[in-house]
Amino acid sequence: MGDPHLHETDPPALPQERSTWRKAQRLRQLEDDLRARPLSSRELAGLYGVPIRNIQRDLRALKDMGKGVEERAGRYSIPSRREALNAVEALTVHAAVRLLYHHAPAHNPHYIRALYKIAGNLPEATRRLLDDSVVVSTGRHSDDQALEVVARAWDERRVIRFDYKRPNGELERGNELCVYFVEVSRTNLAPYVIGLERQRRQAVRTFKLSRIVSPVTLRDSYSIPDSFNPRDHLTDAWGVIGGANPITVRVRFTPDAAYRVLEGGYPNASEPLIYPDGSVDLDIRAGADHTGLPRELLPWILSWGPRVEVLGPEPVRRHWLSELRAALLRVDPEFRSQAPDSGPTSP
Repeated sequence: MGDPHLHETDPPALPQERSTWRKAQRLRQLEDDLRARPLSSRELAGLYGVPIRNIQRDLRALKDMGKGVEERAGRYSIPSRREALNAVEALTVHAAVRLLYHHAPAHNPHYIRALYKIAGNLPEATRRLLDDSVVVSTGRHSDDQALEVVARAWDERRVIRFDYKRPNGELERGNELCVYFVEVSRTNLAPYVIGLERQRRQAVRTFKLSRIVSPVTLRDSYSIPDSFNPRDHLTDAWGVIGGANPITVRVRFTPDAAYRVLEGGYPNASEPLIYPDGSVDLDIRAGADHTGLPRELLPWILSWGPRVEVLGPEPVRRHWLSELRAALLRVDPEFRSQAPDSGPTSP
């Protein structure tokens, strides 16, 4: 597919110019890495995928440039002054880095380096433990290219073209997107890109990053309109689907599940209604798709198994029941419903 950093119509550089540019880029990256955390020659060689002798030459080059490279116990670093964090601030940064690490679409080196930079102000002992918990994979991942193309296109306001794997397996070809916003879903820890898809539907759409195939950057530029506000698309979202057509789903939890519900932390949820028998009702607003179903909310509801009942609205209740029946038929083909749904039960 070529270098994702190059634009579709950019002229190729001469070999000598390209070699010089790559070396300058590598030295700048090496400087950033050494400011973020101490690293040995072997670790740097693995990170960059080059022999140790190349790393040693680069380290000497940085020293000759007066970058302040220091060596201690076989590890190199470039000390920089950082503002000290208090205990709560340090814990907050630690939690943010761990959360971002789990959200990573792939262990892309650029993404991981950003985490190290964010962690740079942590106390040394805490930072060392955090560094050890982050594993950098130097292998190429399928969605690395999409991550890099989307990031650069958003930064430069350039249109991208790509094919898209739909959830049903079909390949939607020839999307052209003006990237407006990137959101991480709270439900599946996956990044999504929101923007104007100008080629197929001429509308603001949401695409999952890992389903983007063969992305390229076009010469066309764009501006994000003042009328675009991410809240308009994310309000009432359970994950990343919100917008103008949210619905409210009422669910009832059995007493043995109620304690987990009462712990809270669920987005767009009402105050729980507690019944004398210990069961709990909860109203949850969630974005619906073109069929009127809250596709992101339904897996969460189904994950509660027999400990939850969908009370309404009726189309959501029917869909929930059909999913349960389909699951039972898969393991027990003899199962047949003997009576129509009698409606919501009373506590």
